[in-house]
Amino acid sequence: MGKLFFYVALALVLVSGVIFAPEHAGLAIHPMDQFEVSSYTSDNVSMFAITNVTVWLALAVAAVFALMVMGSSRRAIVPGRAQSIAELAYGFIYKMVEDVAGKDGVKFFPYIMTLFMFILMANFLGLIPGSFTTTSHIAVTAVLAALVFFTVTIVGFVKNGAGFLGLFWVSSAPLALRPILAVIELISYFVRPVSHSIRLAGNVMAGHAVLKVFAGFAAALGLFSFLPIFAITAVYALEVLVAFIQAYVFTILTCVYLKDALHPSH
Repeated sequence: MGKLFFYVALALVLVSGVIFAPEHAGLAIHPMDQFEVSSYTSDNVSMFAITNVTVWLALAVAAVFALMVMGSSRRAIVPGRAQSIAELAYGFIYKMVEDVAGKDGVKFFPYIMTLFMFILMANFLGLIPGSFTTTSHIAVTAVLAALVFFTVTIVGFVKNGAGFLGLFWVSSAPLALRPILAVIELISYFVRPVSHSIRLAGNVMAGHAVLKVFAGFAAALGLFSFLPIFAITAVYALEVLVAFIQAYVFTILTCVYLKDALHPSH
């Protein structure tokens, strides 16, 4: 399996070296061009245009459906590969929600599971040479983070009423410091969706930009292109890990925020 992964990764990075190669000779590398939004239905990007963003978002949804619904539809006693992966993901996220958010948070497991699988599939699809990485755009990650923020806030007020404001009042601190800490807690709470979204988009964008730079070097060096190709292979393997880690981090932070909403007292 280790050799197979190496050869597959090497083939992918070789293809990416061709696809992402600069159009002009020399080192005219433009690593940010891969993040440009383009329309398939018109010359200009408009609200109702079908763009590369919408297509790859739809493919991410289709990939989640294929794995979690179609892959486990038979529900065999001896599971196949797809069912095994689906069951592993299900158990992994369920335990995360239960451990972090507690028993009360399990009722939100379907939402958190959907969030994790969508981000994971979008990240992995973005590693295909020539594809478009939707999670590299702050517009996508900001919507996901905003949904988490508003969901958690609404749940907090619905479940605890005005008691949810206890999240900002550090009762264990000295009385003189509590108002100052309350302001700090309030600011940090409203910064959550910003950091939540930028963390995911920034890490994904940075990795893909590095891959584009090394691919440009590989195309420009001619006979010595094998040198940056080794670097591309290493970065690509790291990006596979980052794709999973960033989905995990986004999800576990959602569980932490949900725990604060369900149990706001310090």
